[in-house]
Amino acid sequence: MIEPTLALQTAIRTRLIGKSEVMALLEDDPTRIRSGSTRPDKTPCIIMSDGNTSLHGHDYTSQRTAWVYLDLHIWTLDAGQDAAKEIAGVVTAALDKRNLQIEGGYCDHFRVTASRFPRDPDPAYGHGVLSVEALVRWIV
Repeated sequence: MIEPTLALQTAIRTRLIGKSEVMALLEDDPTRIRSGSTRPDKTPCIIMSDGNTSLHGHDYTSQRTAWVYLDLHIWTLDAGQDAAKEIAGVVTAALDKRNLQIEGGYCDHFRVTASRFPRDPDPAYGHGVLSVEALVRWIV
């Protein structure tokens, strides 16, 4: 399996691209869902943070387990904060199934844990943040 945060980012991106409700709000452009750490060049978009991993070692069957935490940043431009909230709601619904497919492993737990809508210094931008957590495991 690839590193757990990368595996989770890939699984989330795959899920969101597969949801027409999400893609309709992102102008049907899959490149608007990506990882990164800066304000976007194209909006609306979803940018996934680098994330954090808390490793929990091996279990009795030689599996590794880890908690993975990510933030999904939702950005809009000239559409207001309400547009960021609308996208956040559709993304939360798309991720609510809790059964993400992790490449080379398993996702035993997944949920959106929080949403925040901080004001950007530039009032033209709408910004939302969804925090997610996942328990992933894989065979070493």
